Amino acid sequence: MRACGVVVEYNPFHNGHHLHVKQSRKESGRDVVIAVMSGNFLQRGEPALCPKRERAEMALCGGVDIVFELPYHFAVQHASIFAEGAVKLLDAAGCDSFCFGSESGQIEPFINQLVLEKKDFKQLQQTIHEQMQLGNSYPAAAAESYRLLFGDASGLDLSKPNNMLGYQYIRAADQFSDMTPYTIQRISSDYHDQSLDQSFISSATSIRKKIFEENLEAVSGHLPKDSCRVLSKFSQDSHFLNWEHFWPYLQHMLITSSPQELQTYYEVEEGIEYRLIEAALKSPSFDTFMQHVKTKRYTWTRIQRMLTHLITRTTREEIKQHKEPEYLRLLGMSRKGREYLSRYKKDFKLPVISNLNQQHHDLCAIDIRASKSYAMGFSDPLKRINMLTKDFTAPPVIH
Repeated sequence: MRACGVVVEYNPFHNGHHLHVKQSRKESGRDVVIAVMSGNFLQRGEPALCPKRERAEMALCGGVDIVFELPYHFAVQHASIFAEGAVKLLDAAGCDSFCFGSESGQIEPFINQLVLEKKDFKQLQQTIHEQMQLGNSYPAAAAESYRLLFGDASGLDLSKPNNMLGYQYIRAADQFSDMTPYTIQRISSDYHDQSLDQSFISSATSIRKKIFEENLEAVSGHLPKDSCRVLSKFSQDSHFLNWEHFWPYLQHMLITSSPQELQTYYEVEEGIEYRLIEAALKSPSFDTFMQHVKTKRYTWTRIQRMLTHLITRTTREEIKQHKEPEYLRLLGMSRKGREYLSRYKKDFKLPVISNLNQQHHDLCAIDIRASKSYAMGFSDPLKRINMLTKDFTAPPVIH
C-alpha cells in the first residue's frame, strides 16, 4: 500500500475538499490518502468552526483514510513553518507523495520557481527585508519580492494565496523529504472569497460567513451530505465558534496583564502590547478591537495568530523548544487506514499517539492547553466541561 498526503484544515469539509481528496488519489495513483489537519486553532489564527474530532469525521466520510493532527506549534504559524511541519509529518507517516490545490493547477511552474529561488536566495531575502522596511506585511513583501526579482519567468503567480502556500510545500519537501508533489487546480471560489459560488464549490470562508449570518441549511448545497449531518448533530447541543465567543476571555487577559507579561508570548513584539491593551479597554466586541489594532504592517491574520498565542498562553520559549515534530497524533481512520497503520506503523519515523494519557502530558502540552482554551468558547457549562477533558477521553474516530 502506498500513501498520498494532503495538508488540510476542513473548516468545514466542503465540496471542493471532497473533489481534492478524490483527485489526489487519482492523480497520485496511491491506495491511501493521509491528511495532516490543523487542530482546534487554524493557520490564520482563528478558532475552528467546530472541534477537530467532528472535522476528522467529516474528512473520513469524504474519502480520507487517516487523519493526523498538525501540532499547534506548526498549525498556528506563517506559511513556511506551517508547511514545514505538515510536510515532515506526512513524510514521517510513510507518504511517498503529496497533493495540494492551487490556482496554477500545474506542478512545473512550482519547480521552476524553486530553481530560480535557489540561484538568487540571498538577493530574495534582502529584497523581502527591504520591502518590509517600507511598511509592508511579510506576505505582501514576499509576493512583491518574487515579482520584482523573477517576474513571470517561472510561470507561477505568487500573489495568489493557494499558489503561495503550495510553493511553501514544495520548498519544504525539497529540503526535508523525497515525496513526489502533485497539484490540482482549484475550481471556482478563491480561498478568501466572502460569497457563495453558484457552482456549489465555495470557499470555506464564504461557507462560515453564511452559517453565522443565516444557518447551516443555507449552505447545505455547498457541503457533502455527511458534512451536513455531522455539523447538524454538533449544532443541536452546541454552537459553532468564532472569535466573538472568545472575546470576554481575551479582553480580560489583556486588561489584567502588564505589557511586560504580554511580551513573553509568541509573536508579541515591536511594542504592539501597548496597542493591544489600549484597544481592549475601549472595544465592546472582537471585531471592533481588531479595527483598532490592525495596521498596514500588522495584518488581520498576523494579529489573530498573536492573539491565539495569548489565549493559549504559548510563549516564545516554548516555540523555540519545539522546532521539530515529535509525534503523530491520530484523530481518525477508515478501514483501509487501519490496515495501512497495522502494516507500516512500526516503520514510521515518529511514534503514533492514538489515546492521550498522563505520560503524553509533557510531549503534547501545547496541544492540550490549546484544546482547553478552545473549550472556553462554549457558552454551555456542560459542553465546556466535556471539551476540557475530551483530549483524554475521546478515542480516534473510526469510519
